[in-house]
Amino acid sequence: MTTTEAERGPVGTVPAFARGPVIAVAAAVGVLLTAVSGQYGYFGDELYFIAAGNHLAWGYADQPPLLPLIALAMDTIAPGSVAVLRIPATLAIVAAVVLGALLAREFGGGRRAQLLAAGAVAVSPGMLATGHLLATSTLDPALWIALTWLLVRWVRTRSDGLLLAAGIVTALALQVKFLIVGFWVIAIIAVLVCGPREMLRRPMLWLGGAIAVLTTVPTLVWQAQNGWPQLEMGRIIAAESVYAGGMLGFLPLGFFAAGLLVGSVLGVYGIVRLLRAPDLRFLGVTALGVAVLFMLVGGRPYYLAGLLPMLWAAGAAGVEQYRPAVWWRWVPTWPVYAVTVLLLGLGNVLPIQPVSAHADKPLMIGNFQLDEIGWPQMVEDVHAAYRALPPHVARDAVVVSGDYWSYSAVQYFASELRSYSYSRGAGWFGVPPEDSGAVVFIGDPTDVAPAFDSVRQVGALDNDVRVNNLAQGTPIFLLEGRNRPWAQLWQDVRHL
Repeated sequence: MTTTEAERGPVGTVPAFARGPVIAVAAAVGVLLTAVSGQYGYFGDELYFIAAGNHLAWGYADQPPLLPLIALAMDTIAPGSVAVLRIPATLAIVAAVVLGALLAREFGGGRRAQLLAAGAVAVSPGMLATGHLLATSTLDPALWIALTWLLVRWVRTRSDGLLLAAGIVTALALQVKFLIVGFWVIAIIAVLVCGPREMLRRPMLWLGGAIAVLTTVPTLVWQAQNGWPQLEMGRIIAAESVYAGGMLGFLPLGFFAAGLLVGSVLGVYGIVRLLRAPDLRFLGVTALGVAVLFMLVGGRPYYLAGLLPMLWAAGAAGVEQYRPAVWWRWVPTWPVYAVTVLLLGLGNVLPIQPVSAHADKPLMIGNFQLDEIGWPQMVEDVHAAYRALPPHVARDAVVVSGDYWSYSAVQYFASELRSYSYSRGAGWFGVPPEDSGAVVFIGDPTDVAPAFDSVRQVGALDNDVRVNNLAQGTPIFLLEGRNRPWAQLWQDVRHL
């Protein structure tokens, strides 16, 4: 294949935006996600984000402040509505579909390429699996996609306002996750090595960078005042990545998140296209460099989700402009898109099946749907243990949880109970009062048991539908006779 002007990169004008078909694909995804939003219930992390929002701060031990703020706002607008809480997540995925098509357009792709790229986003398990949840893994990729679209468009137009906009998008991304720092470190190195180096001489780029840094200062101050817990959180995540096979499982799971045949093939072809285009080579190098970086530091495979649509778009534009070789020509076709949807099984990615379909099945890591089931019923078990206390004991009792999900559920569904947790970011929300008495403890009390004279089990969490999620069967203990100050004990047991 010879290198043509189209293959070297997006220059000059671009094809018309396939507005109708692309918006139809995006709308279909939005309708699907909206339809399943309230099918089960709150995911454990969503309850935690609401709890964090009720303890508003410039930063948290495990994340920046934007998602808790959004969660609080949505729950304030419609208290108790899972569907309303998830509207921002649905809008983020809809925007990702449209941006995927716009990226293909910037690469010179016409109607077919734009639809191929939009469709790749729409059938990606990585996008759909988290797309119906309000999570950092939903909002962060959408912001990365917007950032890459701005950079690709700048390469074509050299309009420096796009670089300023890239800085503003980066500022928003930094309020969701700090991962975007890795992108920019690799991208700047790639521009220095591959060009176009003139990007680094544009004042708007550095003005945008200054905006991103300044908006992050309050969060950095909070981290500094609290001992930089986010650094420890990074080490914890690296250790937890073992569940996904560690470094060996990083790329295979990344390929699965890309959408099996469609996403994987378009992604590989897109990388090749970018590496062969002088003006865009830095983006191909950046994609590879970020993948290596996250793999080496123990990141999770879904961290790459925000880069994949750029690769799919580049691949889709190439498929439209150059007829693929016979041996893979059949991949970027609509029947294969349909087969991809069937193979990944929407019932295994989205909460489509009735709750009863999950009863008595073994717990499988990665089946996030199960952790949307049964929180109100399990909190009622905690409430029952509390109500069983004699009145004089219940008066001074508190609820303490060894995990931040159970704590967040109690905060939400039984807010009248004084509840605390030393797990993850919840450990920074407050310490039980020193004049408190008995403790209704959720989880394994091993860490705190030596500080109490009496420890006995009084119940267990039961979601009432026999679904084996991460909380099902968690024991409830009654701890009495505390012999250490809470402030001292909290410092010993608080962990991420």
